Amino acid sequence: MPVKRIPLEDFFRNPVKSSYQISPDGKYFSYMAPWENRMNIFVQPTAGGDALQITQVKDRDIAGYLWANNNRILYLKDNGGDENFALHGVDLDGTNQKELTVIEGVRTELIDDLENDEAHIMIGLNKRDARVFDPYRLNVNTGEMTMLAENPGNISSWMCDHAGKLRIATTSDGVNTSVLYRDTEESEWQVLITTNFRENLSPLFFTFDNADLYCTSNIGRDKNSIVLYNIGSRKEAEVLFEHNEVDVYNLNYSRKRKVLTSITYTADKTERKFLDTTAEANYKNILAQLGGNLEAAITSANKNEDMFIVRTYSDKSLGAYYLYNVAAKKLTLIESVSPWIDEKEMCDMEPITYTSRDGLTIHGYLTLPKGVPAENLPVVVNPHGGPWARDNWGFNPEVQFLANRGYAVLQMNFRGSVGYGRNFWESSFKQWGKKMQDDISDGVAFLTEKGIADPSRIAIYGGSYGGYATLAGLTFTPDLYACGVDYVGVSNLFTFMETIPPYWVQYLEMLYEMVGHPERDKELLTAASPVMHADKIKVPVLIAQGAKDPRVNIAESDQIVEALKKNGIPHKYLVEPEEGHGFHNEENRFKFYRAMEEFLGEHMMTK
Repeated sequence: MPVKRIPLEDFFRNPVKSSYQISPDGKYFSYMAPWENRMNIFVQPTAGGDALQITQVKDRDIAGYLWANNNRILYLKDNGGDENFALHGVDLDGTNQKELTVIEGVRTELIDDLENDEAHIMIGLNKRDARVFDPYRLNVNTGEMTMLAENPGNISSWMCDHAGKLRIATTSDGVNTSVLYRDTEESEWQVLITTNFRENLSPLFFTFDNADLYCTSNIGRDKNSIVLYNIGSRKEAEVLFEHNEVDVYNLNYSRKRKVLTSITYTADKTERKFLDTTAEANYKNILAQLGGNLEAAITSANKNEDMFIVRTYSDKSLGAYYLYNVAAKKLTLIESVSPWIDEKEMCDMEPITYTSRDGLTIHGYLTLPKGVPAENLPVVVNPHGGPWARDNWGFNPEVQFLANRGYAVLQMNFRGSVGYGRNFWESSFKQWGKKMQDDISDGVAFLTEKGIADPSRIAIYGGSYGGYATLAGLTFTPDLYACGVDYVGVSNLFTFMETIPPYWVQYLEMLYEMVGHPERDKELLTAASPVMHADKIKVPVLIAQGAKDPRVNIAESDQIVEALKKNGIPHKYLVEPEEGHGFHNEENRFKFYRAMEEFLGEHMMTK
């Protein structure tokens, strides 16, 4: 039976409704939904009733939002993808719209929502010095701000205790990291610990008496674990949880009951260890009512913690949002995120492993198209961005789109991907275009040896670092791929480091150690920069770039396009003037994926 060809727009259009949150008093839930093709905020009574649209943004999707109190919502939005996010405020009825931190060239970061202070939140702004963020207490109604401390130039993050007092700061000189502590906001800062960036003690939050810290730590071990850190003794007092295969980062707690509830970590899929019987009972009750093989996560709770927003997900669905009443133990469907997606038409994303040429275990995911034998298939190799990130199991619209078009899709967590311990991460240092690329090539060999891949019909596609890996694959293994798609990717490691955002400058020394120094490692970076070896590229390339990209400057794509022109290599170049690091506006997503579909069809399916 032939596979139904699903319209491209169904994979990449805005969801019906998403990003649900519940108000602190539980009387309303909020969500984002498209209006004029842009994601805007709506509110609706939890007891039933009509929804009210409270924002009317037309130029750019709202990037995120939160409830400041029962009557006011705050949201972030940038300008054309420049990532200088500004904070705006609006009341529950759509009135009292106010630009709170709209300052040219300034980026806003949330430090703490100050849950016990309905009039204020704590934010970071880089308006005094574009390279660093100073903490401010912001009045959510008036926009009045008070600077709480002046960043001396090396503080990379700030953290409050449970009373909303600013008492932890993390510093970086680019290589060494220190955790600073103070007893009160009037006290002098003290250094708790200093480590090389390869090791970390990262505070998560204070203990409930505000005396000590819960942290993640890999000090003296390969994997990050959850620990209790004693401030008085300057030592880890207890390891709460560790895993022998993956890093553990997430510790959850109840704000109301002041207890630790669960630890989550990601192996092939998300796993949970419960620390609290109440939280475990609620979760098991939710799963029992959902049935099937759905995964679920509690994404929002009211202040009384008797009403939860629950989000379901799987590899074949963007899932749905539910309202869970704790007392009644009742789960009520609110909305399916993308009801036009039929799970029966989607493909399984299967966890896989293979061995690199030097003996490392590489974890990844393989998605095979429906309706055809898993042999001699056209394949799209899809390395992730970062590169210090990882791919996860779940619904990926790109992957499902490509599988629907008949391609097998291979995703791999090559060395340097996070979550697999310090040794695996460090094995990527100064290996751009080298062993990191070998891990990707070894994935191709894995599929070819199994007979899944047709060696003459293998493409490589990725964004950001994945875009770099695409260009590196076409350059350094020119006979491996039939074509490539580079989406906001780095082509020149020298110019890339010269054009990073100012607030990344303090991490340059770390970047030099992880990637290479432009002077001390000049030969290394020259050898690893695809644009300097573009004469080796033999196959067609599609390049897509946002003109306002603050991370991977448009010059990165311009350079490789010029080199392709010079060498007579077939190529297409798609530039969007009002986009940044990736295309976020719906019509531009459609344009990019339509171009990719046509490009891959021309160079893969006609062979």
